[in-house]
Amino acid sequence: MATALASAWLSACSLAPPHERPPLPTAASYPDETAAGPARPLDWQEFFVDPVLRELVGRALDSNRDLRIAAARIDEARALYGIQRADTLPNIAVGAGGARTRLPADVSPTHQAAITQQYQATLNLTAWELDFWGRLANLKDAALETYFASEAARRAVTLSLVAQVANTYLIERELDERIALAGRTIASREASQRITRRRYELGAASKIDATQAETLLTQARAERASLQRLREQNHNALVLLIGAPVALAATPWIVADDGFARPLAPGLPSDLLANRPDVLAAEHRLKAAAAHIGAARAAFFPRIVLTAGFGSASSQLEGLFEGGSRSWNFVPSLSLPLFDAGRTAANLDLAVARRVAAIADYERSVQAAFRDVADQLAAQRWLSEQYAFQQATLAAQAERARLADLRYRSGAAPYLEVLDAERDLFAAEQTLVATRRQMLAARVSLYAALGGATAMPAPAGAPP
Repeated sequence: MATALASAWLSACSLAPPHERPPLPTAASYPDETAAGPARPLDWQEFFVDPVLRELVGRALDSNRDLRIAAARIDEARALYGIQRADTLPNIAVGAGGARTRLPADVSPTHQAAITQQYQATLNLTAWELDFWGRLANLKDAALETYFASEAARRAVTLSLVAQVANTYLIERELDERIALAGRTIASREASQRITRRRYELGAASKIDATQAETLLTQARAERASLQRLREQNHNALVLLIGAPVALAATPWIVADDGFARPLAPGLPSDLLANRPDVLAAEHRLKAAAAHIGAARAAFFPRIVLTAGFGSASSQLEGLFEGGSRSWNFVPSLSLPLFDAGRTAANLDLAVARRVAAIADYERSVQAAFRDVADQLAAQRWLSEQYAFQQATLAAQAERARLADLRYRSGAAPYLEVLDAERDLFAAEQTLVATRRQMLAARVSLYAALGGATAMPAPAGAPP
């Protein structure tokens, strides 16, 4: 305890610049959003409502390899912090040894050959630096901030993984619904193609009508094959994210928006500083850069190193711990840089330049976070309006296709009119499903942009 207190007192002086969080380089509120109080971050288990998705996210957090790599990075940073912290404390070791030497007569003080021997056992204090200027303390603080940054980076990877799993799941469900729509369209066009071909065989329709009906059918089949390819590729991506095989039934997915994920309140841009893990990581890197400046400044001042030993020495092994065999040594040393060809000054310039870069990196992280939230708020707003218009468009296309079919059957219009109406109806159905998936994906992206909680809060203090 006394040693730790002495070390803390000796390292109380710090030449590092004080940390000041740079001003928020963004607007005070998001575009088209009224000011609001701080928003409570939701854990992913609270945010997602879909039970299948919640199970997939949970499995991904257990098995994803990127997340395991991020966890290993934390262990690495923790170990480096432990090494740096150990440098601020004295290293005490127990040593024992013996030596037996023969001196020939021509070099012996008595001009007679002699055999000498010596045994010793000591408790040694090895090269303990008195950290008057805080060099070691600042290096320890830099390692600690690097550890905190790695922990925040792990949270960022976790949040990104949650969003990727949710978006990949949404794409798979979208493709399931579009494949089902394509199947129903194919069934309808097969019936229409049989009727048109029969009419041609009876002379009630032209060959071009039969050819156009066949073309309409093959186009739908080609579109379904393309959608099935996309679904298999997307499923492979989902398996990679989960880190284990996934059995997900290919069934159409139609559910209300609230049945997928809860709505979110954006809060204020300043909330991002406390909630976004990438912003927190950038701030910890900024603190580490400031600590490195303190260590570089301390290198201009004298370094005092203590080496000492206390123990017992004797020319006979059996007399090693007898009275009068006590031995000790105390070797303080002081070094002051006089000429190093500018190395020390260049190290300081390097540390200052890295801190300037860290400030810019922090500000860029804040600006990117602000843009992410603003983009997703805009996406939610305009996709909702687009979805409403596309619903109206689909209703109009369905009516147009019905009327075109009636006109053709009554002989008032060529089959080309039916062909165009059916093609546009199919495209409108596919677009509506895709837009609805984009609406839900924007909500997921907003959750990630706001720094949604991941059930792993940032560490509050130094690692044990």
